[in-house]
Amino acid sequence: MASRIARIAALCVISGAVAACSLLPRSGPTKNEIFAGSVQRDGDAFVVEVNQRVTTATAVVPALGFPPEMLNAALSDTDVIRPGDQIQLIVYENVTDGLLAGQGAAAAAINEVQVDSSGFIFIPYAGRIRAAGNTPEALRGIITRNLDEQTPDPQVIVNRTAGDGSTVTVTGSVGGQGVYPIERPTRTLSAMLAAAGGIAVDPEIAQVTLMRGNHRGTIWFQDLFRDPTLDIALRGGDRILVEEDGRSFTALGATGSQTIVPFESQVISAIEAIASVGGLNANLADPTGVFVLRNEAEPIARAVLGRDDLIGAQRMIYVLDLTAPTGMFEARDFVIRDEDTVYVTAAPITQWNNAISALTGTLGAAGTVGNAIP
Repeated sequence: MASRIARIAALCVISGAVAACSLLPRSGPTKNEIFAGSVQRDGDAFVVEVNQRVTTATAVVPALGFPPEMLNAALSDTDVIRPGDQIQLIVYENVTDGLLAGQGAAAAAINEVQVDSSGFIFIPYAGRIRAAGNTPEALRGIITRNLDEQTPDPQVIVNRTAGDGSTVTVTGSVGGQGVYPIERPTRTLSAMLAAAGGIAVDPEIAQVTLMRGNHRGTIWFQDLFRDPTLDIALRGGDRILVEEDGRSFTALGATGSQTIVPFESQVISAIEAIASVGGLNANLADPTGVFVLRNEAEPIARAVLGRDDLIGAQRMIYVLDLTAPTGMFEARDFVIRDEDTVYVTAAPITQWNNAISALTGTLGAAGTVGNAIP
């Protein structure tokens, strides 16, 4: 009698467990549940199978570059004196007791004379002189002429040190952050980055941003050497920021790991995205159910769906079947973008095995209860 009761109880448990299979623990929706949420079935997302046309329409890489105002700028004339520069003078006088040199001295050194914001400097006996806009040679001639009225045949040497009026600020992931003068060897972007110790992140994903007044541009670091026109001339007051690419995607489902993955190269394909998280889980994954979820911009969504009645960004779910004849090629060519979600569904057999495991455990528990009944 007790054995019969136990068997009946076990059958009841089996029936209830089978009916509740959808409630078993899992990592996300099944392939059928995703399809059920499509616009074609009154859902809110377009489900699109990836093919060559879709791959071409969605292959969008961030457009980086500098505005024309930066690209067309000529190299700075580093010999021209600017406000903020430092001037050093050495004045030789052809007398034993000169105006500036003093008794017994042949020359007088005047150090660290800063060009004021109006572009002027003051030299004793030579007066207030406009230095900005002149080369050191031109300034030497002006000072010589002014001193010649005070002391016979003066000889003047002028040295210029770039000041805050001709400097660039370099920050971010570089060897040495700081304020650097624009000098003859460092008049271009690549040269200034080298002077700052080079970049301190992977060159493949390093981005360089240059800010100049109201203008701003960003490029990939490697493009500096692929395209010489991007190695632009610098201007005083420029700000340079070097930082790592901030894009990432999320991997979920039956993959080697479920995590947020930063981009490790400028372009990442779906197959590379899957590989970067350990590939498909061989014990769980359904290779026919690889999905990429994203909010697609209106122009791209229209191109993908062949419709002109869409307004605004659209929720898109791209389907990759790795078992199809061209499935691996499509996954290799399909470009992953910032904030994408790559989701791999579990194979149907996985849910069945989970149900069987749950039932087996339940039957074992029921049998134990039945055996315990006298």
